[in-house]
Amino acid sequence: MECIVRFEVKYRQELKRLRGLLFIEKGKRPDGEQLIEMFKDMKYQVALTDPEKLIFTPVEPGSDYEYIRVTELDTGEEKYTEDHDLKKLIGSLMPQRPPGL
Repeated sequence: MECIVRFEVKYRQELKRLRGLLFIEKGKRPDGEQLIEMFKDMKYQVALTDPEKLIFTPVEPGSDYEYIRVTELDTGEEKYTEDHDLKKLIGSLMPQRPPGL
């Protein structure tokens, strides 16, 4: 089954929105290793640094991008997307750290 992966690559001066394609088992979501392999095929050498937010950072020093963030996994059956409004709401309910910590 196909999974369309939508992601953002953060370069120093710009943010590029790109897509990739993975083939996965029906009813499954791609795991971190599958995403790393997809990025490797696209010439991005990355490591998964934040599994919860699906953020990948370059493993090669001097890379021209800062990070890659997966924004959507679309299998045609179910779709993972980041809910920005929910993140704002949760962020406003979380206790704020005092400055300087």
